[in-house]
Amino acid sequence: MKIAIEAQRIFRPNKHGMDFVALETIRELQKMDHENEYFIFVSPGEDRCLESSDNVHIIELKCPTYPLWEQVALPRAVKRIQPDLLHCTSNTAPLRCPVPLVLTLHDIIYLEKRQSSSLSWYQEMGWHYRRLVVPRILPKCEKIITVSQFERRRILDALHLPEEQLVAVYNGFNKHFHLQPKAPEITRKYIDSDSYLFFLGNTDPKKNTPRVLKAYSDYLKQSAQKLPLLIADLKEDAIDRILEEEKITDIKSHLRFPGYIANTDLSALYGGAFAFLYPSLRESFGIPMLEAMACGTPIIAGNTSAMPEIAGEGALLADPYSSEDITAKILQLENDETFYQQQVEYGLKRSQIFSWRNTAESLLEIYKEFAK
Repeated sequence: MKIAIEAQRIFRPNKHGMDFVALETIRELQKMDHENEYFIFVSPGEDRCLESSDNVHIIELKCPTYPLWEQVALPRAVKRIQPDLLHCTSNTAPLRCPVPLVLTLHDIIYLEKRQSSSLSWYQEMGWHYRRLVVPRILPKCEKIITVSQFERRRILDALHLPEEQLVAVYNGFNKHFHLQPKAPEITRKYIDSDSYLFFLGNTDPKKNTPRVLKAYSDYLKQSAQKLPLLIADLKEDAIDRILEEEKITDIKSHLRFPGYIANTDLSALYGGAFAFLYPSLRESFGIPMLEAMACGTPIIAGNTSAMPEIAGEGALLADPYSSEDITAKILQLENDETFYQQQVEYGLKRSQIFSWRNTAESLLEIYKEFAK
C-alpha cells in the first residue's frame, strides 16, 4: 500500500501534544512496517526530527497559513502521489480529498460550550477553524480514530456517527520518560530548588490555570514545606493577569515560569518534582500524566473526562472545579509518606500499559482494512 500521513507541524521547534502523537507513531511505523510505503506531508521547520528511509518519504509543502496548507497544498500533493489513503492526524482535514480519508479526532472540545475564550490569538483562531471544518469532513471519513473510550462515547453522543466508523486507539509516551537519578544540572536551569511542584499549564481554558494557582496559594498557607511551583508553557504576562484576577499576587515570588520547556529536558523536570499537577477540566487522553508517572512522580489529575480512564483507579484524582480539593490532594501527598510511596509505585506500573508501539500496531490494522 501507499499510505499518506499528514504531519504538518512535526518540524516546528515548540511541539505540543498532537505533534508528538503524529511523530512518535510515524517513527514506530517506520521501524516495524517495511511492507507498505509511507508519504509524510510536513511543513518546513527547524527541527528535522524525522529522516527519510526506504519505506518513509518526507514531502515538505510550503504555504503561508495552516488553512491554506491543509485545504489547498495538501490535497494537490496527495493527488499527485495517488496513495491508497490519507491519514490526517490533528482533528482537521481537507474538505475535498482525492483519496479515502482517515482522521484522528483527538477531541471535540471546540464543539462544546466554552468555559471562556483563550488568551492566545493563535489558539483562538484554531478553535474557530476547527468548528468550521470538523462537522463538514466527518461524513467524508472512511474511519475516524480517537484516543480514549471516553472521547469515543462523547463523539458518538454529540455527533450521532455510525459506531463502526469510530474507533479508539490509545496514545503512548516516549521511552525517555523513565525512572532515573535526579539531574540538578538540568532542573536548575529552570528552578533554583531540588524539590518543587510542577504544573504544565498554558492559555487553554481547559488547563484550569486560575484554580491551580488559587489552590497553590492555599497550599502555601497550610504547608510546612512551602514547595515552589514550576509552571511550564505559560508566559509571565498571562500569569500576572491571573494573579491579579484571583487577588493572589503575593504568591508570585514562589513561582517559576521559564515558558516553553524542551521535551528533552522534561523527563529530568518530572523526575525532580515532588508532584505533577494535572487537574484539567477536560482531557481526551493526557500524555503528560503517563510521562510523569513513568518518571516516578505522583500525579494529581482531574476526575473528569478521560483522565480517570487513562490514569486508572489507583491514581490521585481531584475535582478540578474545586481549588480546595486540589490543595487537599497536594497536602495529602506531603503529609503521608506511605501514601506518597504507594503513588510512586502505582504510577510506574500503570504507565507501562501504554506505548507508541501499541498505537502504531493498532493504526496498521486500520490501514490494512483499505487493502482488503
